[in-house]
Amino acid sequence: MGVKKKRSTQVAAFTIPHQDFETLRSFADVEGKNLASLLLRCVQLTDGVSQIHYVKQIVPLLEKVDKNGVCDPTIQACLDILAGIYFSLSLKNPLKKVLASSLNGLPECFLTGAEHSFTYHLQEELSTVDLYSYRKVVDNLSSCMENFNLGRASVNNLLKNVLHFLQKSLIDVLEESRKFAGNHIVQTQLMNDLLVGIRVSMILVQKVQSFQGNLWKTSGSPIWQSMCGLLSIFTKFLCDDNLLQTIQSTSGLAVILFIKTMFHPTEKVSELISCLLLHSVDNTSVPEWFTSSCGSLCSAHIPRPALLFLCQGILAMLDWQDGSVGFSGETLLLDTIHVLFTLSSQIKEATLEMFLSRILASWTNSAIHVLESSSPSLKDRLKGNSSIVERLLEYVYTHWEHPLDALRHQTKIIFRNLLQMHQLTMEGADLVTDPFFLELTRNLLRLEWQIKGKYACLGCLVECIGIEHILATDETIPSQILEVMGDQSLVPYASDLLETMFKNHKSHLKSQTADSTWMDQWHDTWVSPLLHILCEGNLDQKSYVIDYYLPKLLNYSPESLRYMVKILQTSIDAKTGSHGSRGALGALMACLRTARAHGHLQSAPDIWENLVSSARIKQGLIHQHCQVRIDTLGLLCESNRSTEIVSTEEMQWIQFFLTYNLNSQSPGVRQQICSLLKKLFCRIQESSQVLYKLEQSKSKLEPENALAKEQPSVSLQQYKDFMSSICSSLFEALFPGSSYPTRFSALTILGSIADVFPASEGHTQTVYQLSHDIDVGRFQTLMECFTSTFEEVKTLAFGLLMKLSVRAVQFQDSEKLQSLFQAALELSTSTKPYDCVTASYLLNFLIWQDALPASLFASSTQQATCKAGDKSDALVERNTLMVIKCLMENLEEEVCQAEKCLLQAAALSPMYGRVHCVTGALQRLPLNCLQLVSEWRPVVEKLLLLSYRLSAAVSPVIQSSSPEGLIPMDTDSGKEEKTCDVTAQMVLVCCWRSMKEVALLLGTLCQLIPMQPVPERSDGLLTVEQVKEMGDYFKQHLLQSRHRGAFELAYTGFVKLTEVLNRCPNVSLQRLPEQWLWSVLEEIKSSDPSSKLCATRRSAGIPFYIQALLASEPKKGKMDLLKITMKELLSLAGPTDDSRSTVSQVHALNILRALFRDTRLGESIIPYVADGAKAAILGFTSPVWAVRNSSTLLFSSLITRIFGVKRGRDELSKTNRMTGREFFSRFPELYPFLLKQLEAVANSVDRDMGEPDRHPSMFLLLLVLERLYPSPMDGSSSALSMAPFVPFIMRCGHSPIYRSREMAARALVPFVMIDQIPNTIRALLATLPNNTDHCLRQNYIHGTLLQVFHLLQVYTNSKHRTNADFLQELTDITVCTKAKLWLAKRQNPCLVTRAVYVDIIFLLTYCLSRPTKVNQPVLKSLGFWEEIKRIISLSELITGFPCTIKVPGLPQYLESLTKLALSAVWAGLAEAGGQTKDVPITFSQLLKSSFSEVRLLTLNALLERFSSAASALGGKGLPPLLCSMAEEFLLLAMEEPHPECFCKILKILYHMDPREWLPQTERCVHLTPKEFLIWIMEIASNDRSEIQGVSLRLASRVIAYHLQTHEENKDLLALELKQWVQLVVLSCEDPLPTESRLAAAEVLTSTTPLFLTNPQPVLELQDTLTLWRCTLTLLQSEEQAVRDAATETITTAMSQKNTYQSTEFAFCQVDASIALALAQAVLCDLLQQWDQLACGLPILLGWLLGEDDDLASSVESLHQGEEDYLFEKAEVNFWAETLTFVKYLSRHLFHVLCKPRRHPLSSEKLYHLQKMASEQRQCVSQLLSELPPAAEFLKTVEHTRLRIQEERTLAGLKLLAFLEEKEGEAPLFSEPRTLQQNQNS
Repeated sequence: MGVKKKRSTQVAAFTIPHQDFETLRSFADVEGKNLASLLLRCVQLTDGVSQIHYVKQIVPLLEKVDKNGVCDPTIQACLDILAGIYFSLSLKNPLKKVLASSLNGLPECFLTGAEHSFTYHLQEELSTVDLYSYRKVVDNLSSCMENFNLGRASVNNLLKNVLHFLQKSLIDVLEESRKFAGNHIVQTQLMNDLLVGIRVSMILVQKVQSFQGNLWKTSGSPIWQSMCGLLSIFTKFLCDDNLLQTIQSTSGLAVILFIKTMFHPTEKVSELISCLLLHSVDNTSVPEWFTSSCGSLCSAHIPRPALLFLCQGILAMLDWQDGSVGFSGETLLLDTIHVLFTLSSQIKEATLEMFLSRILASWTNSAIHVLESSSPSLKDRLKGNSSIVERLLEYVYTHWEHPLDALRHQTKIIFRNLLQMHQLTMEGADLVTDPFFLELTRNLLRLEWQIKGKYACLGCLVECIGIEHILATDETIPSQILEVMGDQSLVPYASDLLETMFKNHKSHLKSQTADSTWMDQWHDTWVSPLLHILCEGNLDQKSYVIDYYLPKLLNYSPESLRYMVKILQTSIDAKTGSHGSRGALGALMACLRTARAHGHLQSAPDIWENLVSSARIKQGLIHQHCQVRIDTLGLLCESNRSTEIVSTEEMQWIQFFLTYNLNSQSPGVRQQICSLLKKLFCRIQESSQVLYKLEQSKSKLEPENALAKEQPSVSLQQYKDFMSSICSSLFEALFPGSSYPTRFSALTILGSIADVFPASEGHTQTVYQLSHDIDVGRFQTLMECFTSTFEEVKTLAFGLLMKLSVRAVQFQDSEKLQSLFQAALELSTSTKPYDCVTASYLLNFLIWQDALPASLFASSTQQATCKAGDKSDALVERNTLMVIKCLMENLEEEVCQAEKCLLQAAALSPMYGRVHCVTGALQRLPLNCLQLVSEWRPVVEKLLLLSYRLSAAVSPVIQSSSPEGLIPMDTDSGKEEKTCDVTAQMVLVCCWRSMKEVALLLGTLCQLIPMQPVPERSDGLLTVEQVKEMGDYFKQHLLQSRHRGAFELAYTGFVKLTEVLNRCPNVSLQRLPEQWLWSVLEEIKSSDPSSKLCATRRSAGIPFYIQALLASEPKKGKMDLLKITMKELLSLAGPTDDSRSTVSQVHALNILRALFRDTRLGESIIPYVADGAKAAILGFTSPVWAVRNSSTLLFSSLITRIFGVKRGRDELSKTNRMTGREFFSRFPELYPFLLKQLEAVANSVDRDMGEPDRHPSMFLLLLVLERLYPSPMDGSSSALSMAPFVPFIMRCGHSPIYRSREMAARALVPFVMIDQIPNTIRALLATLPNNTDHCLRQNYIHGTLLQVFHLLQVYTNSKHRTNADFLQELTDITVCTKAKLWLAKRQNPCLVTRAVYVDIIFLLTYCLSRPTKVNQPVLKSLGFWEEIKRIISLSELITGFPCTIKVPGLPQYLESLTKLALSAVWAGLAEAGGQTKDVPITFSQLLKSSFSEVRLLTLNALLERFSSAASALGGKGLPPLLCSMAEEFLLLAMEEPHPECFCKILKILYHMDPREWLPQTERCVHLTPKEFLIWIMEIASNDRSEIQGVSLRLASRVIAYHLQTHEENKDLLALELKQWVQLVVLSCEDPLPTESRLAAAEVLTSTTPLFLTNPQPVLELQDTLTLWRCTLTLLQSEEQAVRDAATETITTAMSQKNTYQSTEFAFCQVDASIALALAQAVLCDLLQQWDQLACGLPILLGWLLGEDDDLASSVESLHQGEEDYLFEKAEVNFWAETLTFVKYLSRHLFHVLCKPRRHPLSSEKLYHLQKMASEQRQCVSQLLSELPPAAEFLKTVEHTRLRIQEERTLAGLKLLAFLEEKEGEAPLFSEPRTLQQNQNS
């Protein structure tokens, strides 16, 4: 939000030759007032900006000169010098334009002389023979013709020379570029020169006056000959595909322009170009110059790009707007579009597709201009229903989902222009009732909202015909669009469409209604759905609506804010909104935040006083939902005015917010918090500058802000205090054991403060400086952040330390710095990988702080080489050099050790840490401007050699065929080495990390160090040979390494190398990547058995190697390497009969997979997708497993590349599909291929050979086809129709393989239009056999039924169906289904087909049982229910199975049959008013089934009814039958063996009222209610699955029932209560599943009024506090869901009659962070209410001190754990912060102890606590003293744990000391007598 600083304008000053300088001196007058004096002063300046001021004085000075001075040699000489200056200036120098602009005002009397001078100098320029100076001449020509009269006159005078020069320069530059083939840097420059030359030639023809007449149009004229020559050159350029497409494109423009200029008569130009376009030029009827210059364009073999660019030239260069195009012009327009249609079906290259879309859009623009004054016949040809418009619409529908954004944008332009074209042909007809617009609207609305193109087209349609008709069609459209705004990819399109719609609607309503009532209608349509989403929508949906839609709505209608606030305030007061949602408070904060940020609120007081209360602001800042907190913070921080003063209330709320919101687990939330606070700090900084100015000026004017009416000094002091307080809070948050989120947030905010409030410079005043608040403790705190295991924290801490103006030497003595350096060296060789990262940051810190120990420089004389003025840079460079030398010495020893014994190196001194530190030091050094070059060169050379040695030592493991389990043999067995425990895992980690670090080091060296192309140069640090060695190194390890970690990271370094080589001016280096590519391709093709290339592990590093070589190829070029590589790979990937080439095929398939996945290749790879898909599908049929496996992987990557990354669990997500037309338009080669393959598969399926399907490619074919779908917009064209696929897919459904039949059924669905589904279903049902047929092919039946089922499922879920049609079609299907009903009965022996038929019946009953307006019940009138009842009553559910053997398809059949039976039971109960007289089967029968599948489905159905009834008010809606089933459920609970069924039964009992079933336990299951409770608690204690959570909930419900109904006998349950409390405690432990902890939280919430907050405690104090402790534990869980559930407990606890005054947040949804503090506040208040403070305080103090922790043993276990395996980790909670809990608890205990008490505290317990705390303090001090120097780095875990315990102990001792002081002077803690006696004895 800060004010943008204006960039200082840099203008290069001009100079003149010495001779001209002397001329000016000789002509300068004594007074210095003539032109020569002015120019002399000007050229002596070195600042271009100052020269501009002098140049602007030239013409005013000449205007004062007497006209007689025309012949003055002084002026003529000066004009001559000015011409020389003009042509010497570069094109982009502002001085050139200023000089031209000034000379345009030259007095007329001087024009002739000036023109002569400029013509002379231009002629000199044109005589240039140096090819590399051509560009300067062409630039001068360009500038002469750009608004410069003298320049244009000069060009006109020398037109013959100019044309000759342009012709010569284009020929020479083209020839030169061919010489430099392969050197893309030089070629790129030369190609750019060609492009500029063509453009200047066009400008010349358009702007020079000589071309306006016909005098030059004679064959002998030099100008004419040059024009013919240029036209010939442009024609060659146009047809030369080796040139850049931008050159070809511009040449197309130039060709048309030159033809238009040269051809006579001009009326026939359109006719000639039309013939040229259609290849119908008659050579006998055209001029000879045309044939000789453009003859190649007259042939039928003109390249497609050339034809495309000709069309572009036609549309851009011919005049379409003057209304006089005539018949030939109209014909040319139509011919052009037909050529473009032809090209659109042929062009597939991404860049050409982009050109085509722009040209089509340009054509529609030209058509609009022509239609404004066209003939009636053209209007008929361009109407909405014309073939041209239909084809353009098809183009739009095919490309509106294209992956290129720019192309999608062009489709929108085309669509909008088509609407305008149709309007121009309508001649006054009504837009709304026009058939074309009506059909277009209907078709667009029928599309799914997942189609991006729908939004843009609907928006255009709304702009054209208005919104009224669309809203009349469906008034829920605004809500529908808002619903899809949860999908990020659709959000921009949806919000733009909504904006277009609501603007149009408001304008319409405003124009139609005189009064203001229309506003209510507008609000109902657009604002009400928005508020619903803000209150009840999902998180993503709300976030996107707030970011995209809400600002647009408020910007357009600011007055709607009051309406929104009013509605939301009412909702908050009424507490509406579902529980767990952001609710109205969140919506209110979002609206206010957006309004303030966009300037719709005047000031902060205006918000607080009029719109929202202070209490609501605080509620928002600690709300349970993160987005509410963010929006409330945004409301405080954001303002449209960057200088708005921050109010006192805002500062207080910000401090309150920071207390509870730093520890956010969500990265997005943390990022937003830090960003918003930075905006606030910018406001403070910028408003403070205003206050400083006010204070200085002591202005008497009334300040605009009420907050500034006080003395500015008061506000400034408040700012200082606020910032100081914020920084104190942030440093306090970096306490020992603080979580990663807390540290990240605190450090990021501190970094923002350091950025926003820089050190004062000059006259700038800063209200706050962070460095002033840094002391020893805070500096040490920041340094200790280096020990974090999260690198982001290290980075932030390092960055903050670098920003501070304080230095380490101010706070650390030399001994401490020495220990830090030694610690860094020790960490750099640790076996723990993250330690070397800490070492790197420590070393960099010491380097940049100039805090290295003096011993490191003892033998160095580097200090003397530091240059004056560069001291700081030189110091850093010197320090870095010394540290790298030290690291290299250590590394060399370790490499020697590794070369002898790799095992010892891995166990004792892994080398990768040293290399990591070297790389880290180099990366922070500006190596492009080193001062100690001679010192660095040997260091770099030695570093490279060490890297290669290290790599050679570890490569045997990395390149092993099985690196994961390899332990290499000791190569130095002659010597006795120190024994060490080492695992294969440790060896592998050492080796691959070493390879990784070497690769990154080499990547850093090649990227940052300037290369030395010539050995004699002294400023480079790498020679050509060293670069080649690097390349060979990467090649060897990428092609031979087997370990993924090694070659993936080698790839990272190699990519950096290839990028540098491609930018390198040295041609031999530049060509290295190409040479390496050919080499590896040859090796792959050779299939040499001796090759070391890895043929397993997906070809290991080979794909990465080729990826790096291709991805670094310049994207602006022709991508020749990619084209040749893809051609080679695709030929290798195809099917082959040669077994020797199988390895090459596998490599090719794996490499193709990597290339198709590489996003950097972008659209360049798309032209090869079709061939890749063919290779994958054909490869899947290979007999070799390796080929099939690689083909599958390739196919998977192609599916992702074509259909996009899958964003949801749905395998066929709507966002990952494509219309058949779009798919086959983009990949037309796949249409015949897929059709032919599918036909072959279908034919193989049809052969009744009794063998399984031998066509494995069916799977891949169907996987592609099932992702396609037809669109209502596909049109009538049959060229790419999807219909031919349908019969083949249906035949694939008869496959003997079950999975194939399922896939075929799913694939068929998208190929059948929704209107055709009923007919297709009836046709499929008709093909099924009758029960009298003897030959039953069950695979055929099953496949057909699956197709029917999937089609019916889609049809019943479809929208846009009228009720009557839908019912009639379903009725017809039901009739057909009834005819084949035998398939659902026992007459059908196959259970699999029987199950599918039952599913179809169930689907029909479900749809036809829905409430409709039709009175006649369809199923009953058809007698269908009777048939269903008959099926169920005769089924195995009633009769059972004759044998117990499992039959194929039995589970599916049972599930399908049970669903149908349940449907029948519910229908029967509904019809009979809850009676069971007319049901085919009862629930009891189903629950007694011997099959668990039946029981589980039944229980699920019953549970759904019970849970919905329990959530409804008063339990309404439960049929009497279910209420009477308690006995059955109890019996089932005792007997059910199936765990899932048992779990469901317990859930049902939980949802039932205990009064209905608990009294029956003794009669039903012979257990008293108490015994039942014991039984259920035993289950809860023994089971650790979902049952544990359910049984705990049920036990809690039973206990609550007992206590509420038998209050007088509650002592009888004492043991059971204690057992239940222990159950809750066990359920809260971390090792248990989340479900158990969620159950515990729910139980605590439900029993809060009974056990936690009861004014008359039911449990003993110890048990009550135990439950509170459980709640506090859950509030500190690492899982957000558990914390949220525990927060509900606290919300409930705060909202009771006896507790709601304990805090200010009763009845509010709060976050877990503050809930932890609130819980302790409520608990302390309750202890006082219960009068139990004396007994409870020792327990709470025990929590504070952590009396359960055994400090000595825990530290000892940490020491023992050092030898554990590398990656084994204990359970760690990354969210909980022990000291935060301690801080809150001690604060509330202090608060309680300050209050008067009725009963004294227990001295014995308190004495015990004081003794324990004192012993702990001594123990901690002892253990801390035993740690080594710099223990915070070397023994981080132990040091942190001891520091935490130290803080806990100090907090406890402070409390106890405060308590002793408060109790009086008499010692409170006198030892109890019994204790003294024991000691004496």
